[in-house]
Amino acid sequence: MSKKYDVAIIGGGIVGLATAYRLLTLKPDMEVVILEKESHVAAHQTGHNSGVIHSGLYYKPGSLKAINCINGYKMLLEFCDANNIPYDLCGKIVVATSEQELSQLDILFERGEQNGLKGIIRLNESEIKEREPNCRGISGLFVPQTGIISYKNVCKVLTEKIENAGGELVFNYKVKGINLEGADCIVKSEAGEVISNLVINCAGLYSDKVAEFNEPNLDTRIIPFRGEYYIVKPEKQYLVKNLIYPVPDPNFPFLGVHFTRMIEGGVEAGPNAVFAFKREGYKKTDIDLGDLWNSLSWPGFRKVALKYWKTGFGEFYRSYSKSAFTKALQKLVPDIKKEDLIPSGSGVRAQACDRTGGLVDDFKIIEKAGIINILNAPSPAATSSLSIGQTIAELAISRMDK
Repeated sequence: MSKKYDVAIIGGGIVGLATAYRLLTLKPDMEVVILEKESHVAAHQTGHNSGVIHSGLYYKPGSLKAINCINGYKMLLEFCDANNIPYDLCGKIVVATSEQELSQLDILFERGEQNGLKGIIRLNESEIKEREPNCRGISGLFVPQTGIISYKNVCKVLTEKIENAGGELVFNYKVKGINLEGADCIVKSEAGEVISNLVINCAGLYSDKVAEFNEPNLDTRIIPFRGEYYIVKPEKQYLVKNLIYPVPDPNFPFLGVHFTRMIEGGVEAGPNAVFAFKREGYKKTDIDLGDLWNSLSWPGFRKVALKYWKTGFGEFYRSYSKSAFTKALQKLVPDIKKEDLIPSGSGVRAQACDRTGGLVDDFKIIEKAGIINILNAPSPAATSSLSIGQTIAELAISRMDK
């Protein structure tokens, strides 16, 4: 490719697309290209999530997650309204099923208020029943801002807008190396080289691998966790009106199995959070020895495994035992039965882990000359995508204006 670009973005998920869109909105004359290793956009994390518009309830006030989720939420709804993308702000309930969970429920309420959420309602047992007649809980929260959407639809519109603005997308382009030495940034692939002034790494599950081309002592590694889903069979979907979530474990960066009504129709149950033996391991049988060794050899992951072995064992047990998975769901909806659940798809979450064993909870951006690396953009990255894209775009423009 003989053309030189201002910015080359690696990764055609929603964060990469949102970044390109915001760049072209702020600087219409900018030459932007997105390099995607698959044959279409939203092929991995974006295309396999449950389609929830997150409110910002869970995140530490002042964190990048909280700031970008709140800002991104507003930007997402404005974008959808302007482009006729369907969504439904149906709200959700977070349910405490034991006395031990009440203190954490109080913390969630306080965080929601600190993050600017209006209209969160505390629910007693009878009020839970009014909103979700088949749900069991001793206390709960109703969060009206939560909604449902198809992020594939959002990505389709983003792609159209990028192309209409003169941006380019190159598919089947698997990055093999990046040369940042000299005046040009050169992204290498078997499909050819792309030259740009700046590279933005939005590679998701492979973001650490892309960063390691120029950061050999990177202190972060992506550990893949598979989330498996069931679909509630049609005749039992009446058991769930909207979204029902448990109180999450504050020490574990996952929300627990829950029920989600989907924008296209139907009700989804899950996901669990199982260590995956392959970065794009959507099936239990998917194993990549290189990916597996990459995780197991990381000292931070070994510390995480020792710390959370009991929780991890429970997740694996639920993965292989439909009865155990059902039992977890029955804490929220007792009338759900094993035979009511139909195996569905799965997704793989890119969870960043540092060398000391910390599961990186916040978004993580690392910059150096020639490249901006987005090393941790887990949930609520889809909800937050336009805000994250704005932040990255502004970083890129400030560099190029110097």
